[in-house]
Amino acid sequence: MSTSRIHRIVKILTGLQSARHYAVEDLAKLFGTSRRTVFRDLRDLQEVGIPCYYDPKTKSYAIDGKLFLPALDLNARETLGLLLLVHKARNYIALPLERTALWAALKIENNLASKVKRFCAGVLEYITVKACPQATFGGLDKTFVQLLEAILKRRVVKIRYHSSNEQKDLVFDLRPFHLFYNEYAWYVFGESSLHNGIRAFKLNRIKELLISDKFFASDKKFDIKEHLGRAWSMIPEGRLHHVKLRFSPEVAAAVAEVQWHNTQTVFFEDDGSAIIEFRVDGLGEITWWILRYGDRVQVLAPEILRRQIIEMAQNIVRQNRQLLPV
Repeated sequence: MSTSRIHRIVKILTGLQSARHYAVEDLAKLFGTSRRTVFRDLRDLQEVGIPCYYDPKTKSYAIDGKLFLPALDLNARETLGLLLLVHKARNYIALPLERTALWAALKIENNLASKVKRFCAGVLEYITVKACPQATFGGLDKTFVQLLEAILKRRVVKIRYHSSNEQKDLVFDLRPFHLFYNEYAWYVFGESSLHNGIRAFKLNRIKELLISDKFFASDKKFDIKEHLGRAWSMIPEGRLHHVKLRFSPEVAAAVAEVQWHNTQTVFFEDDGSAIIEFRVDGLGEITWWILRYGDRVQVLAPEILRRQIIEMAQNIVRQNRQLLPV
C-alpha cells in the first residue's frame, strides 16, 4: 500500500471519528480522488475492524462514536514502523512534545510481547537517521501548544516577534490558522494585524505570546494547500513562471530522482545531462535552490531568473575576492 494511500485512509478515519457524516462524493472531492478509490479505502477500514457504516437516511458514511480501536496487538513490522518514527525519524524533524511522544512509545514497548520487543531492539541498532539541522528553540513545546489551542478555539494571540529583515522586535495581533513544518523550522500561518494579510511566522522568533480574550470568525476554512499553490517552498508571489534547467551529467541522476515540486518533468539527454522543468509561483525561493548546484546547472528559462542567478553569483565572487590578500 502506498504512503499517500495510507495517509488518505488515516484522514478518512479521523474525519469519520469526529462524528461527522461524509457522502462518498464529499470524500472523493476532499482527497481529489475517484468514488471507486473512496469505496476501496472504506473497505480497507472495515477489513481491519473499523465499523464504518452507511446511513441510508443521510446517504453518507460514519463511525459509531463509541468506537474504541482493538486492544494493542501489534506485530513485529507494525511495531518497528512506529518505533522508527519515534526513535529515529525524530532526528529529521523537530518534534514538538518530543518527551511526550517518547514516553508514549515507552508505554507501547512495555506492553509488547517479549519476542517483538527483542526483535525491534535488535533491528533498531542497525538503523540510523542522520540528524538534520534544526532551528534552535527551547520553547517549542510551550509555543506550539499555545498556538494550537488558539487555532482550535479561534482566539486572537498577541505576539512579540523578532523580524530578521527589520532587525527589531514587532508587536502585533495574529489570527492563527495553521501550523506548518518546513526546512528546519516550524511556522504558524495566520492573519497579521500589522501586515494586513496572511503571513507565515517562525515559531523560534516568537519572543512572547499571549492568548487574548478576543475571538475571531473565519468566513472560509484556511486551506494550506490552496494558500501555498505552486510556490516552490512556502512563499507564493502571485505569478507563475515556467522554469527550465539543465543539470550536468555529474548531478543529473541525483537531482532527477527527487520529486522537488509537483509540476516537475524530467528529460535525459544523450550526454547524461537532464532537462528539468517546473511551473512555480515566484522565483525568490527557487533561486536559492539553484545556487546550491553551482556550475553544474544552467538556467535555460526564464531570462529574468537567469539574470538573477548571474547577479547573485557575481556578488558572491565580488564579496569573497575582497577577502583575498593583495
